[in-house]
Amino acid sequence: MDHYDSQQTNDYMQPEEDWDRDLLLDPAWEKQQRKTFTAWCNSHLRKAGTQIENIEEDFRDGLKLMLLLEVISGERLAKPERGKMRVHKISNVNKALDFIASKGVKLVSIGAEEIVDGNVKMTLGMIWTIILRFAIQDISVEETSAKEGLLLWCQRKTAPYKNVNIQNFHISWKDGLGFCALIHRHRPELIDYGKLRKDDPLTNLNTAFDVAEKYLDIPKMLDAEDIVGTARPDEKAIMTYVSSFYHAFSGAQKAETAANRICKVLAVNQENEQLMEDYEKLASDLLEWIRRTIPWLENRVPENTMQAMQQKLEDFRDYRRLHKPPKVQEKCQLEISFNTLQTKLRLSNRPAFMPSEGRMVSDINNAWGCLEQAEKGYEEWLLNEIRRLERLDHLAEKFRQKASIHEVWTDGKEAMLRQKDYETATLSEIKALLKKHEAFESDLAAHQDRVEQIAAIAQELNELDYYDSPSVNARCQKICDQWDNLGALTQKRREALERTEKLLETIDQLYLEYAKRAAPFNNWMEGAMEDLQDTFIVHTIEEIQGLTTAHEQFKATLPDADKERLAILGIHNEVSKIVQTYHVNMAGTNPYTTITPQEINGKWDHVRQLVPRRDQALTEEHARQQHNERLRKQFGAQANVIGPWIQTKMEEIGRISIEMHGTLEDQLNHLRQYEKSIVNYKPKMDQLEGDHQLIQEALIFDNKHTNYTMEHIRVGWEQLLTTIARTINEVENQILTRDAKGISQEQMNEFRASFNHFDRDHSGTLGPEEFKACLISLGYDIGNDPQKKTGMMDTDDFRACLISMGYNMGEAEFARIMSIVDPNRLGVVTFQAFIDFMSRETADTDTADQVMASFKILAGDKNYITVDELRRELPPDQAEYCIARMAPYTGPDAVPGALDYMSFSTALYGESDL
Repeated sequence: MDHYDSQQTNDYMQPEEDWDRDLLLDPAWEKQQRKTFTAWCNSHLRKAGTQIENIEEDFRDGLKLMLLLEVISGERLAKPERGKMRVHKISNVNKALDFIASKGVKLVSIGAEEIVDGNVKMTLGMIWTIILRFAIQDISVEETSAKEGLLLWCQRKTAPYKNVNIQNFHISWKDGLGFCALIHRHRPELIDYGKLRKDDPLTNLNTAFDVAEKYLDIPKMLDAEDIVGTARPDEKAIMTYVSSFYHAFSGAQKAETAANRICKVLAVNQENEQLMEDYEKLASDLLEWIRRTIPWLENRVPENTMQAMQQKLEDFRDYRRLHKPPKVQEKCQLEISFNTLQTKLRLSNRPAFMPSEGRMVSDINNAWGCLEQAEKGYEEWLLNEIRRLERLDHLAEKFRQKASIHEVWTDGKEAMLRQKDYETATLSEIKALLKKHEAFESDLAAHQDRVEQIAAIAQELNELDYYDSPSVNARCQKICDQWDNLGALTQKRREALERTEKLLETIDQLYLEYAKRAAPFNNWMEGAMEDLQDTFIVHTIEEIQGLTTAHEQFKATLPDADKERLAILGIHNEVSKIVQTYHVNMAGTNPYTTITPQEINGKWDHVRQLVPRRDQALTEEHARQQHNERLRKQFGAQANVIGPWIQTKMEEIGRISIEMHGTLEDQLNHLRQYEKSIVNYKPKMDQLEGDHQLIQEALIFDNKHTNYTMEHIRVGWEQLLTTIARTINEVENQILTRDAKGISQEQMNEFRASFNHFDRDHSGTLGPEEFKACLISLGYDIGNDPQKKTGMMDTDDFRACLISMGYNMGEAEFARIMSIVDPNRLGVVTFQAFIDFMSRETADTDTADQVMASFKILAGDKNYITVDELRRELPPDQAEYCIARMAPYTGPDAVPGALDYMSFSTALYGESDL
């Protein structure tokens, strides 16, 4: 298919999004996908006479991937690259991915680099995308497509088999009966389904897979053990396998479609008949309920008690809340069913439905109206009767309620007023008891009105001749007597509380003064103990001197602190004298503080003990910081020498690399002497490393005596070693290029002199304008097109440069040169690539024809050469090299053992594959 609607595309793309979210595959699923996808690919690749063994390795060069797409699509893809380089492989894989994308498939997080690198996850995801597009997407069953269509097809085909229940593409297939049922449904002669057992999944799966491979041409894509041994088989592997069955049996779809059409028509008719029966039954039941309910609502016989009438009201509420709402829903559903049925009959060209007599919607509405009319009158009658009984019981209930509230309030009040809790209370507790007593007196006065109301209600009940008046009178008398007793006890308790309050106020003032002075002094001592015991971390002598100065200032405050301690203890002694003189019964300790004189004396003694300890710790730390300062100075002195030395050597090497003094061999010797002097400097680096280790062991983190860190020195040293080695290698490569290409020393000097002349900023590189001037100085006419300032030429600029130098720039020739100077196809030509090209053009080089002519001489002018001739004429290792790589000669004049030196010669120069 070439066109899809948007919904199909969204459904189709969902699996790729799943691949992107699953960073790692479950090992068991990955194993199943490898087997299934490999078998599926080989089922198509064998049509082209090939196959794959390792799915992530065999698709890396893109060739078999492009072949697979051509086989399954029937279309030709772009011509593949035959080179062995990574860029060729990426190009081939990109062509395959572009073809997949051209079929409307959105590839998520799948790139050519991952396939070329053998990324298992991405390779399996790509194959799954191909399977979805070309094997599953076009499946369509009853207006569903792709995965849903395939699942529906499986469910339709296995529906007659009671022990098969296909709900998904994983665990529904574990027992193997689903696969066997699909085969038996279409080819019953291939499997004896009655002998299969659900508890033997291995036999079932092996039977289905073997029969499918032998008779249905469906390759075995999974092992039965892989499915049974996995808690949840891989969904994609099962879908791929099942899709093969679908395509194998697709020819049987026409008969099924015809049967489905008949079933659909019959199902509509059966559904309409069922709707008619449901309407008749629902209408009959609803009318019968209305007939039974109306007489109950019309009954107006009153009850004699309030409880009985309330029960009638509760029954009516149950009717409104529980019984009627379902019937309202039934009535609404009845109308909906009737309208739906008429619509379905009209749409399917059936005659309209006519209910039985008396069961029309209008008949039901009339009956329902009678029901609601009876309901309305019944509710009004119930409410009137209840109001009448409420007036009769209200007055008695009001007396009981007020009496109960008063009795609950007075419960425990007499015992509370008689207690003598003030005798052992503190001053604050006495004041609290007084406030609590004042609140009680206010509460007592507020309850006076309730007592008077109780007495008035009792009198009214007596006047109305209430049937239970004796019990009401007795209860009222008891409440009045208790009220008088509470008044007397309240006055007595107030007098006792006021006497005790005056006695404790004097002691409280002394307690307060003690607390105000003891708390700050205690906090001072605790802070002092914390400071004296606090560990300190310092990194300089200045910091430890600051701590020592602060400690001396603290010691100067100790005499004044001792005077304050003695004053606080004097206040506590005065309190003790007052208690003994007036025989005060003290209920507790000082309410304003928990600090005792014993605690003050104990903490003071502890502070005096900690002072000399702090003196010793500060002295020891001062000595340690002096030692650390000596280490900093020692390291800084060496680092300030070594750092500039490394920088100077780096600059000298840079100058040597661009200057021309003597031959390349002279430059190489000069550089090696530099290298030797650098290596001889290593002991000073080792000494600096030793000093740095001492600094680290002393936990020294900064050094004001130098701006160099050990890490900076190490990086500079490593860069110096790397730079000298790289510079020596560059000179050695220049010598190799000169000798291999036959370029004279004068030519190399000319190239180098021109480059240095135009390298005005001595950076070792040329800008675009500098590069153009350099080429002109060497005799090339570049033209006037401005160059981009990138230090390199793009394709069109390079092509114009070559034409100005006399080269014939046809499309094929230009493509050949670009493949030499720009092998990575970046679209630009670096300065080094241009120099290599010029060296190749100006030097004498061998060609395939020259090598071929040389082999012909060794072969005695024959079109082939023998093994003996190669071993006789060439050194042993080179002879064996040729024997291992030369193809057999197949010309008409061939003899046994003849080798083709012509194809070998062209392959040496990249003109054919070895």
